[in-house]
Amino acid sequence: MAGSLQDQLLKAGLANKQQANKAKADKRKKSKQAKAVKKGEVFKDQDELEREQAIAKAKAEKLERDRELNRQREDELTRRSIDASCLQMIQQNKEEIPAKGDVEYNFVDGTTIKKLYVNNELQEQLAKGNLAIAADKGSYALIPAGVAEKISERRPELIISRQQVEETDPDDPYADFQIPDDLMW
Repeated sequence: MAGSLQDQLLKAGLANKQQANKAKADKRKKSKQAKAVKKGEVFKDQDELEREQAIAKAKAEKLERDRELNRQREDELTRRSIDASCLQMIQQNKEEIPAKGDVEYNFVDGTTIKKLYVNNELQEQLAKGNLAIAADKGSYALIPAGVAEKISERRPELIISRQQVEETDPDDPYADFQIPDDLMW
C-alpha cells in the first residue's frame, strides 16, 4: 500500500476524481494564503470580494437615496418659503374691502363665478387693472397690480382675477368708441 491516502481512496471507490481535484485546489489555496500571511499580504477569497462589492454597492445606493431625499427636502423648504413670502406680500399690501359695498363685482374663481361687494372707487381700479383679486387663506384680498405681478411669477394660482390692460392699435378706426366694462344693467 504505497501511495497517498488520496490514491488509496480513489482505488477503493470511496472518492471520485472531482472530489480529489477539489481537495487539491483547497490545499493549494490554503498554502497560498499561509504564504501570503507570512509575507504580510492580505489575501481575500472570492466570497470576501463579493461581500465587499455588495457592501460598496449598498453604500453607493444609500448615498444616492440620501441625496434624493435631501433634494426633495430642499425643494419642500423652497416651496414653503415661497408660499410664506407670497402670503406675507398679500397680507402687507391688501386693500381694505368695505364691509357694506354698494357695487357688486363678479369674477371667476376656477370654474365658479364669485361676487365681491366693493365701492365705486375699488370697482374702477379693478376694471382698469390697477387692483387684482388674490386668494387669502380661504377668502379674497384686493392687492395692487405690481404686487400681483410679483406673486404670479412665484405662485400664479394665488392670483384669482386680474384685468389685463390691452394696448390699443393707433390705426384702429373704433378707438374713439370705447366699450365700458363696468356697465350696470
